[in-house]
Order: sequence, then structure tokens, then C-alpha cells
Amino acid sequence: MEERVATNRSIWLLAAALVLAIGMIVGGYLLGNGLVRARLADRSVTVRGLAERDVNADLAVWTLNYQKVGTDTNTVRTEIAADTARIRAFFASLGFPADALAPAGTGVSQYSNNGVMTVTINQRMQLRTTDIKRAQAAVARQFDLVSQGVLLQEGSGISYSFTKLNDIKPPMVAAATRDARAAAEQFAKDSDTAVGGIKSATQGYFSIEARDGADGGNDTPFKKVRVVTTVDFYLK
Repeated sequence: MEERVATNRSIWLLAAALVLAIGMIVGGYLLGNGLVRARLADRSVTVRGLAERDVNADLAVWTLNYQKVGTDTNTVRTEIAADTARIRAFFASLGFPADALAPAGTGVSQYSNNGVMTVTINQRMQLRTTDIKRAQAAVARQFDLVSQGVLLQEGSGISYSFTKLNDIKPPMVAAATRDARAAAEQFAKDSDTAVGGIKSATQGYFSIEARDGADGGNDTPFKKVRVVTTVDFYLK
């Protein structure tokens, strides 16, 4: 009887050891296979995509600074008012509506020079328009104002802006992403792999600069919009 019990116990121990061994083998395979899958999932390539678009400004703002200097306050005030009237007439003659031009600030200063009081009045007028061609024509003829005695001071200048960036953001981001995928596919081809889905992506900053290397940036209506996206693609 004791011999039979010992034999049964040996059989059970052998069976248990066999089950444990099989479990360790299967578990090891599954763990190893899981690590392989995880390693494959980590295979990726990070590339950048560029999108550019030429646009034209849709808003022009021209600030005109001018001043008059004299020893009599009333006389200086009359002269600055005459310059303001000349400026308004100038823009009206070019077809701008009256509300396109508005005062943007006035400054008055006084100082004594050898006992003589000198008065300086500074005036700023600002033209704001979406008629870009008309604005360009006005700038081209600004010396007409000078010939009438309106001396424009430092700080006078026109600025062109593109205000419809939100309208072109989605297609430009899509174009930059396509450009990034093309770069990733070339990398995958060189490394004998294939491009999968997007792991992560970062949209860069949109910049608006002068087009074709023009000097300055805001003083030209011809703009170039650029965006760079950084995309991490899975490799498979």
C-alpha cells in the first residue's frame, strides 16, 4: 500500500512539473512575442513637412505724421488744420471715402528759446482701407502732399497686412503633412520598411513674410505664408 501511494505521488509530482514547464514555455513565448510587438510599435521616423503659399495683403494702414512750429499758438493751430484739410482733399481726390481717414493722435509742446515761446503741434492721421491697389497709388503720389507744404515726419509709412490666415490654415497644414509623409516614405524606402500611421504631430508657427526676397516685410502687399509641421510616423 505504501508503495502504491508513493507511486501515485510521484505521478502527480511529475504531472505538476510538466504543467509548470509548459506554462513557463508558453508564458515565455507570449512575453517574448509581446516584447517583439512592443519593439515594432516603437519603430518610427520623425520628419518635417513644409507648406508655402503666396498671398496678397487685404488690409492697408497708412499713418501720416506731420507738424507745424511757430511762436503763436493760434497761428500754428491754423496751419496744422490747413495741412489736415490738404491731406483729406488728397485722399478724396484719389477716391477714398471720408471715413477711411481718421485722426490718430495730437501732441502739443512748448519751450522757451531766448525768451521766445515756441509752440509745436504734432498731428497724426491714419488711412485704413481694404482697397490695396488704391492705397499703393496713394503712396506713389505722396510727394504731391509735400509739394503742397505737408511735410511728413519720421514714422510716416504704410503697412500691409494679410488678415485671412485662418481661412488657409487647414489646407496648408494638410499640405505640410503630405510633404512630411513624402519625406518619411523616402526614408522608409531607403531603409527597406514601410510607413504606417501618424504616431504624433506638432504644428509649427505660421509666418507671414515678404514674398520673393523683397526688402522689409510690412511695406509690401505681396506676402508668403509658411508653416512647418513635425510628424512622427510609425514604420512597419
